[in-house]
Amino acid sequence: MERKKTTKRILAISWQRLISGGDTCPRCGSTEKEIGKAVPILKKALSPLGIAVSLEKTKLSPDEFKKNPIQSNRILFNGKTLEELIQAKTGQSQCCDECGDEECRTIETDGASIEVVPADLIVKAGLIAASEF
Repeated sequence: MERKKTTKRILAISWQRLISGGDTCPRCGSTEKEIGKAVPILKKALSPLGIAVSLEKTKLSPDEFKKNPIQSNRILFNGKTLEELIQAKTGQSQCCDECGDEECRTIETDGASIEVVPADLIVKAGLIAASEF
């Protein structure tokens, strides 16, 4: 009897944020904690389906951030933004000292502007992305 080769499916989560002098802004720091809550939930939910979850954290230098501040605190799932997956919009607002005069990324959904991405939205986007396998 011949065995079929199974290809492991991976939900690749990529998150990037500004790192300045070894620190990140409070918004990104809080989002990082929320990602820390969401990833184990996604792993537990998707493992029985044969889907692994990987997380890559990318640092943006102050120069990279100044060129395009909206790239900070961006979460991608297999190359798609969280906003795209949950049908939200990307917004911007003033943040903190690390960010200076630049306006950082927010998420506009259900009439609200969200600065810190909560774990439940990360899980929701992850499940939607996983459903596309």
